[in-house]
Amino acid sequence: MGFIQVAKVFGRLFGGYWNSEYKWRARGLLAFVIGLNFFDVYLLVLINSWYKEFYNALQEYLVAEFWPLLGEFTLLAMLHIVVAVYAVYLRQMVQIKWRTWMTDEYLARWLKRQVYYRMQVQGSDTDNPDQRISEDINQFVNLTLQLLIGLLKQMTTLAAFGVVLWNLSGAYTMHLGDKELVIYGYMFWFSLIYAGLGTVGAHIAGRKLISLNFEQQRFEADFRFNMMRVRENSESIAFYGGENVENKGFHERFAKVISNFWQLMRQTKILNFYVNGYAQLAVVVPLILAAPQYFAGAMALGGLMQTVSAFGRVQDALSYFVESYDTIAQLAAVVKRLASFNQHMEDAEHVENGISGRTAPAGGLELTNLQVALPDGRTLLENCNVNMPKGTKLLVTGVSGCGKSTLLRTLAGIWPYGQGQMAVGQGSRMLFLPQRPYLPLGSLRRALYYPLTTGGNDTALHSVLQKVGLADFASRLDEVDDWSRILSLGEQQRLAFARVLLVKPDWLFLDEATSALDEPREAELYEMLARELPDMSIVSVGHRSTLYAQHNQELKMTTEGSWQLLAI
Repeated sequence: MGFIQVAKVFGRLFGGYWNSEYKWRARGLLAFVIGLNFFDVYLLVLINSWYKEFYNALQEYLVAEFWPLLGEFTLLAMLHIVVAVYAVYLRQMVQIKWRTWMTDEYLARWLKRQVYYRMQVQGSDTDNPDQRISEDINQFVNLTLQLLIGLLKQMTTLAAFGVVLWNLSGAYTMHLGDKELVIYGYMFWFSLIYAGLGTVGAHIAGRKLISLNFEQQRFEADFRFNMMRVRENSESIAFYGGENVENKGFHERFAKVISNFWQLMRQTKILNFYVNGYAQLAVVVPLILAAPQYFAGAMALGGLMQTVSAFGRVQDALSYFVESYDTIAQLAAVVKRLASFNQHMEDAEHVENGISGRTAPAGGLELTNLQVALPDGRTLLENCNVNMPKGTKLLVTGVSGCGKSTLLRTLAGIWPYGQGQMAVGQGSRMLFLPQRPYLPLGSLRRALYYPLTTGGNDTALHSVLQKVGLADFASRLDEVDDWSRILSLGEQQRLAFARVLLVKPDWLFLDEATSALDEPREAELYEMLARELPDMSIVSVGHRSTLYAQHNQELKMTTEGSWQLLAI
């Protein structure tokens, strides 16, 4: 991604918050922060003038002026401290408000229309979306404000101290043969040329940092993600005894982190040599340039110190890009990562589901010319026409890999590679139970009510737990823990059936949702559903022969995309 592309993407990322519904409050707060920085520059100009008076008083041994001048400096220094502290504090306030807005926007986009899921289905190469939202947005906001406010402050500093330096440096006369060349404000022009050459040199010395910072973030994220995977699948890995394989994977990913960091270190070393050498030379240069006037008696000690201070301020302002090159490189890498994340989210958003919906009579479910395919175009189910009236108990069967689970994903509306029509009863509630239930972090009560956000009384919950065989957990409803670790898979599947009793859907879809249960317990739960929710329709995916007793129809799928609807 070239400079122009990075600039365009930066403009889009930057403009969102400042043109949002909070734009006037945001702009007002930012303007106040910028105003504080401008006022701080004004104080620095006053302090620069104080240098002249103070050192002239020292040179002339004016004791009577010494203490008043120290009192004046104390007042200016106190004002400078207060302004500098609140400039940073209010800038951080802008930062947290901007980050909050961007995080809310990205979370909404990531979760809308199951983009988080579709990105995985499409095989998106976006690494660690969670890091993009949590870390990259924070870095983008922080680095942008740091550079923007710093740039405006340095431009103001340049304007204020440029005039001071121009007036202090006077004119320099060069003899070119019989002619004289008079250069007015020569120290200002020298500073300008010095900073320009320094900026070009900084770019040459540090241009590789952008790509290296980008890669470092990616390798660090991959390393963390691999460790997180081990934590999430610790039991399976322990059963396999796969510690050596996992350790090898850790070392392979960490080796990439270290290798790239060594390159980053070497490139940073080169840039730091350049930047520090540039800065130290800038300390000596104004003394050399002003020395002839001072030793000739044309400039007092106070004037010399004021000139050195003004030159340093102008030099700092002109050298802003030299000093900030590493920060700019980090921001460019962040912009590239957010641009990639944005693009993949847009691609996922634009994938349209080819299945059209309509209302089915009497609360039934009708599939018309339904076609289900894989992302590579291979057909799993073709021209499926099934009419399921209310109260249907349908069992979907077929060999492994024929697309049974994908059919349920299509019916749920989360699989974008389908065509045809699907009609459901108006207002019908649908609930899907995967093979491994999802248990959110928090209390057992929250896990029970998921995906509902509100809860009922404890008596109802105790009754539900009793019906699914989890009565022993009734006293732990408000205990906060990682319940996916505490509960066995079989207990998690029974908890999912408890959710069914709480949600009371019209249509229930089970994707091998009893695979971890013994056959008597499986039959008990199906019979409990028939007893508690007699009007609920059920579509199950499974391999067990015992499931036939709980259903009255079978949809048999093959690997060639064909299907059969059979009575049981």
